[in-house]
Amino acid sequence: MYGSACRRLGSPLTQGRIGLRTRHSILLSLSHPIWHCPNILTTDPAVCSSIQQQQVRGKKTRSSVRLEDLPQGPIKPVSGTGVDNVTTTTKGQEEDGEEEGPAYPTVVLQARRNMRKFDGCVLLTRVGGFYELYFEQAEEYGPLLNLKVASKKTNAGPVPMAGFPFFQLDRFLKTLVLDLNCYVAIAEEFPNDPGDRVKSNGLMHDRRVTRVITPGTLIDENFIDPYANNYVMAVHVNHQAQDDDASSPPETDKSSGSSTVEPGLLTTLQANPTTPIGLAWIDVSTGQFYTQSTTVSSLGSILSRVGPREVVVDEILESQRDHQLFSVLAEDKQLITFAPHSEDLPLSAWGPMLESDIPAATARDFTPDEVRAGSLLLQYVRDRLQGLSMKLQPPLRYASMTVMSIDKATMRSLEIKQTIRDGAFRGSLLHSVRRTVTKGGARLLNAWLSAPSTSLDIIKARQDLVEYFIQNPDLRDEIVMLLRRSHDSQRLVQKFALGRGDPDDLIALANTIRATQDIVSILGAAGDSSHTTAEAQDTQISGATCFTSLLSRITLEEPANLATRIKTSIDEDGLVQQHRDEDSEASQLMTLAEDVVASEGATGDVAALPKAAAATARKRKQTTSIRDHYSDDNMAFAMKPGASPGLRKLHTKLASLLQEKSTLAESLRTRFDAASLTLRWTPTLGHVCHVKGVKDMRKIIDSSSSSSDTNSNSGPAVVVSSSRSTRAFHAPEWTALGRRIHQTRFEIGAEEQRLLAELRAQVVANLVRLRRNAGALDELDVAAGFARLAEERRWTRPVLHDASGSTAPTPTSISTTSEYDKDDTSTSTSMSTSAATSTAHIVLGGRHPTVEAGLQEQGRSFTSNDCFLAGSTTTTTTPTPSNPSSSSSSPNPLQQHGRIWLITGPNMGGKSTYLRQNALIAILAQAGSWVPAQHASLGIADAVFSRVGSAGDNLYADQSTFMVEMLEAAAILRAATPRSLVVMDEVGRGTAPDAGAAVAFAALQHLATVNRSRALFATHFHGLADLVAARGLRVEQGGPVDTYCTDVEDDGKGGFVYIHKLRRGVNRKSHALKVARLAGLPEAAIAMAREILELSDRQEESQNTTLYHDTPTKQQAADLG
Repeated sequence: MYGSACRRLGSPLTQGRIGLRTRHSILLSLSHPIWHCPNILTTDPAVCSSIQQQQVRGKKTRSSVRLEDLPQGPIKPVSGTGVDNVTTTTKGQEEDGEEEGPAYPTVVLQARRNMRKFDGCVLLTRVGGFYELYFEQAEEYGPLLNLKVASKKTNAGPVPMAGFPFFQLDRFLKTLVLDLNCYVAIAEEFPNDPGDRVKSNGLMHDRRVTRVITPGTLIDENFIDPYANNYVMAVHVNHQAQDDDASSPPETDKSSGSSTVEPGLLTTLQANPTTPIGLAWIDVSTGQFYTQSTTVSSLGSILSRVGPREVVVDEILESQRDHQLFSVLAEDKQLITFAPHSEDLPLSAWGPMLESDIPAATARDFTPDEVRAGSLLLQYVRDRLQGLSMKLQPPLRYASMTVMSIDKATMRSLEIKQTIRDGAFRGSLLHSVRRTVTKGGARLLNAWLSAPSTSLDIIKARQDLVEYFIQNPDLRDEIVMLLRRSHDSQRLVQKFALGRGDPDDLIALANTIRATQDIVSILGAAGDSSHTTAEAQDTQISGATCFTSLLSRITLEEPANLATRIKTSIDEDGLVQQHRDEDSEASQLMTLAEDVVASEGATGDVAALPKAAAATARKRKQTTSIRDHYSDDNMAFAMKPGASPGLRKLHTKLASLLQEKSTLAESLRTRFDAASLTLRWTPTLGHVCHVKGVKDMRKIIDSSSSSSDTNSNSGPAVVVSSSRSTRAFHAPEWTALGRRIHQTRFEIGAEEQRLLAELRAQVVANLVRLRRNAGALDELDVAAGFARLAEERRWTRPVLHDASGSTAPTPTSISTTSEYDKDDTSTSTSMSTSAATSTAHIVLGGRHPTVEAGLQEQGRSFTSNDCFLAGSTTTTTTPTPSNPSSSSSSPNPLQQHGRIWLITGPNMGGKSTYLRQNALIAILAQAGSWVPAQHASLGIADAVFSRVGSAGDNLYADQSTFMVEMLEAAAILRAATPRSLVVMDEVGRGTAPDAGAAVAFAALQHLATVNRSRALFATHFHGLADLVAARGLRVEQGGPVDTYCTDVEDDGKGGFVYIHKLRRGVNRKSHALKVARLAGLPEAAIAMAREILELSDRQEESQNTTLYHDTPTKQQAADLG
């Protein structure tokens, strides 16, 4: 350490020794021996000796300065002595970037400087056609990227390095960012202008970091998930709220208005479940921006809903890893980034980073915690983008959005986004219902299923769109075809907002605008059409009503002008040719790599080559040579000549010069009598005349030798390159003409860049309109997907009611014929008025959307089931059957149903499936979709809670399986309201039977009397039915609890069949041994289990334990009452 410091600080002194080799220490003879190291004056030779021993001699250099440039006057005294001064000065100068260090090559020095500046990031440095890693990063990440680590020889010693071709950047970024969760800094090459070259001693390129890529700040990388948002979230913990009970409040910086918390004080801050926190999350790729104020206890559910790829926390909390916040983040396996929060940006300071100002009414609603979280996040994103312009959408407060609450446990147990078993997308609800054709539509569907609406007007508007598309399949197919022609305009527009859009993106945006124009024309015509009969008007949704709101949000005048200019400016054929040239260059590099590996590499090195690129290289029979690549005939331009008057003049000039080139080529062929002569340009030789063939070569040689004897004004043919069959020589005429051609092409390129900048600016000017149009297209895509799904699976439109009694209209004729229950009788429903004005949950012939799809793939059918849950204030009657003959097997039409169903039945009897399907039907209905049922009348739920499936333990948080189960149950009992829908399965099974039954009944009783929620409660504790009756909670006793069960039917030959159809009553047998035999348990074990079970039954009989099976008799009910 000291050696490098001494070298740097000694340089100004040694420059005074003009013309001598640089030395790194100077010894002065004074009256008292004083050992001089730079900035050190000491009489102790051991100090300087220890420093000099660590010095490494660098490259020999020669420095020359003018005498008048040397500093004059007395030497200024240095305050303090000793090694500590060296360390302090070294640190200060390192911050200034002035340390020379070892005499590494310039590229390595630049990389080393960037590595120190962006500490914690993997640095990829662009060097020509490659990206390279150096030093310890090459040794660490080279093997992980399957790159060969080489050793670069330098005067300062070998430097480890690894690299890959530039066109493979996305491939290795995916591995580093997504697989290894690394932060990657990209250092690009920038050519130095003449002035900078003088300052940098002739350095041709400067290498600066242009962007830091993290998992949460992806923009347009090829590996970004197109069907999901890529959020980065910031969490601000309200330290002041935590420290209200502390002896001294946090210090406040009056200049900035921010509170400062000393790191030592944080040791006393212990978060509790009610600790307020502020959240802000941004999708940099789309510009979406949200905030929310919540508590630590609710953070897990929000993380599950939002799904951020990266969580940013103030670096002041880095030393407080025992904070409860980190327990929640670790449980969700979140990637945590600690970032400095140097200043609190008020809402007024967010304006330059937003596409439009925040409305004043909305700005007043933001809490201080939300503002601080947004401030931290904006500073972090701005730092990662390294100066890129950023235009985000104005932030939306999640608290002001009317959406259903779905907590983390419910999201997991209902498998909304991924399956419980392996976390796969296939098998989830989102996979089962997704029929979108655009990427933006897929992301919107994801958002709707994660947070369904609770606004009856919004749900009705979505349902009307779906209804119209079902009634008009031809129009729907036409809309879908146009949507397929559109592109992901949300992310396209954001690329331009960040200054990254290219001509291909402009073409894609223009095509999307044209598709939007066609869609608006079709929908407008559909809205203008009127039905001929009153009956048609009653049974069909009007296009004018369902499209009015959506079409009002689409603005086309300015975007249409933009699309026209793009189409008239950009040359699509030229873009295709440019892509071919790029592919050809990549193919050449891959071919070269294959040749090197084949001749020098090992067998395992072949696998390191990208297969797709290698296959492309093999398919090309003849690759374009470098000479042909730079040929005049191979130049392709991105802009059409008529894009601007200046460009038109330049292309006219270029065409004239190319005509001169043709004339000159013909003249030179005549002069030299060489038919094979062509005019070319190469990077090494410049403008040359090229001939091939022995005959023409001989003529060129003869003309060169005889030209000195002639008075030709054209000058001799100077041969600059030759081979066995070719010659290349300079001709002054072609050199002069070629330079004019290249200059004209350079001017065309500059003009194209200017026009491209104008088009980008025009896109940014239409940012708000284009984003609003894209949102409308996404809604159309989701609605068309819902319509297609409903037709494929014969789903039905649900009738929804809010708490005030309002009802979403529904078609008057509803068919309730069961497709999957051939024994069911067709019914036409006649709902009571009381049910229509309550929060009742009524489903006829309900099915599980995901399980049904899986069974259909296997050629099997799904057994549908009904559900009649009364609302919190009214009772519900069963629909009256239209067929009198079915009344004997149907419940009494006047029979009341409870608000809570207690469900028993055998293992594998379908209880959990039944619970989940009703919760999913509620979620689908409030998302705006049709539902898998014959009929559904649902009260809008403010939240859906689910405690279904195996809870599993959480060893990291020191939580057993039963503890996790109790935490989930406690969260439900604390948060459920009369408007909530709750499904709970096997509560209390993780402990002793008696204690488990007690806990299960306590939860059931709390739901019935305190929460008053609609609930489905499945259990194997059959005694709960007795406790319900003993406490007077049965429906027959005026309580809210009803009992239903599934069953098993024996065939008399040792076989059995599960009866998944629910019926009233209690099933007191779990039939666990049947499931054990299906699972392959050894017969000896099954025999032993049967013996123990029979013994237990005899003991219960001897104790005169009353066993109930099915519905209790009237006498039993009277005794219990």
